[in-house]
Amino acid sequence: MSNSQVRSSASLAVMDNVMDVAEQQGLQLMEMMQETVPAHPTLGNQIDVKL
Repeated sequence: MSNSQVRSSASLAVMDNVMDVAEQQGLQLMEMMQETVPAHPTLGNQIDVKL
């Protein structure tokens, strides 16, 4: 019984760490996306189509 409790506790601890890292990476990604400045204000506003 004790061995399974240790495995369960270890598994939960690892999962908690994984969730914390994923949350931190998500926050960092959001910050990075907010800091980006478009290269040109009209870039991507028009499409040239030739047939």
